[in-house]
Amino acid sequence: MTPAMATVRADCSADRAGTLTFDLTAPAPAPDSVLLLRRRGAAGGRPGGAVRIPLSRPAPGRLRAVLPAAAELAEGRWDTYVEEPGDEPAEAVVAPGLRDLRALVDRCPDTGAASVSARVPYPTPDGRLAVRSWVRAPHAEAGHVLAGPAGVTVHGVLYGVEAGEGAAVEARLPGGPDRVHSVPLTAPGPDGPAGSFAFTLPYAPPAAGPVDGVRLWQLWLVPAAGAAGVRISRILDDVWSRSKSFVYPTRAPAPGVLATPCYTSANDLCLRLEPGPANR
Repeated sequence: MTPAMATVRADCSADRAGTLTFDLTAPAPAPDSVLLLRRRGAAGGRPGGAVRIPLSRPAPGRLRAVLPAAAELAEGRWDTYVEEPGDEPAEAVVAPGLRDLRALVDRCPDTGAASVSARVPYPTPDGRLAVRSWVRAPHAEAGHVLAGPAGVTVHGVLYGVEAGEGAAVEARLPGGPDRVHSVPLTAPGPDGPAGSFAFTLPYAPPAAGPVDGVRLWQLWLVPAAGAAGVRISRILDDVWSRSKSFVYPTRAPAPGVLATPCYTSANDLCLRLEPGPANR
């Protein structure tokens, strides 16, 4: 990092299509500097693991980079830098500024599109700016989630594939093919948007097995009998991680068992089972 690149801060905004604009305040970098997005982890060193976006200068002391909605950005977490060119390029970490992501709330892409993508800029715990990217083909977007006394009811929208005969939702416990419970999709009503789905998953079947620790049952939508499952998630808004911000009521479907709908840090919907007070 060069002294001229010591402090870089970026304000972010998004439009309804998902295009992201980064407005940076920084000392003047070298000509031909770019905004660098690098995928976190080992993938950052592989082909496609870095994206470089040209910087324009809309005003003195301001730099701008635009990531079009159509640009490819693989699913994952991407850290942001300003990169100066050279034989050994210098990189400055970008700190988060204001984030205007209101346009991302309740996005409704075309349900007939082959894939759905979403990008959300967010601040990391150590004070950096990053972008969370999702690319799903097809995609099952969770909407309203109701933690009822006997089961969890979910309404959502299916993208990239239509629900057909034998459509169902499966609760899968990773680690064994025998740990699967299936329920049929139910009609959400004629006034719902295209691709709407709904289901109710009773707590009792997953709770019937041994629950001697935390168990995360993944929820998958199977659009037709024999078809591949589609992970049920919620990605079409401005929330980059729902695991701690979306909290649902806990129920006790069996003695010594607690059941709670929850999201993972990747915004995938699960049913969490854990021992209740009687088993602790």
